[in-house]
Amino acid sequence: MTLYGVYGASGFGREVMPLLYAQVGDNPDAHCVFVDDSAAQETINGHKCVTFEQFVNYPSTDRAITLAIADGNIRRKLATKCKAAGLRFLSVKARNCMVLDQSPVSEGMILCGFATITSNVTIGHHFHGNIYSYVAHDSVIGDFVTFAPGVMCNGNVHIEDHAYIGAGAVLRQGKPGKPLIIGAGAIVGMGAVVTRDVPPGTTVIGNPAKPLVKD
Repeated sequence: MTLYGVYGASGFGREVMPLLYAQVGDNPDAHCVFVDDSAAQETINGHKCVTFEQFVNYPSTDRAITLAIADGNIRRKLATKCKAAGLRFLSVKARNCMVLDQSPVSEGMILCGFATITSNVTIGHHFHGNIYSYVAHDSVIGDFVTFAPGVMCNGNVHIEDHAYIGAGAVLRQGKPGKPLIIGAGAIVGMGAVVTRDVPPGTTVIGNPAKPLVKD
């Protein structure tokens, strides 16, 4: 038996599980479970919920896991934990998503319904592309980057590790040799229209997007 786990049983995890089951459910030896460290419920949406320790020690011939946690920093910590336990990472893709030519994708990616990666894009480890989001040509996405629903990432955009792009945000197309850059750990607010580089660790909002000023 191969055991497949969705790490995270909250909202996004419950959206990812049907995608995983559709991907592997034709295999009679596949068994899909939620992994949640609290494991407050025994089953969620018809699937067993186990702790990480239970998942690691579950009797199976093979184990693979996908990280359905929106926060990229938490995803990184969980990835380190899973790797130390010898777990294999699984990429989960909706049947109606698209990945076009010459777009290498690293392990652990989740692509939800109607998400698209076009040609000549590079995607780092454990990328989340939520419903109706896209990454266009000649873009480079770092590790543990999160796209909320409906993100429009146009061509020649570089997004560094752990950045979070909010729902409906628009990232202006860069130029060959001069990409639009979203710095490491930056947050782009929902609906923001980004027309210039965003420094690392900065939160931007609005149209055109500007740094958030805290009261």
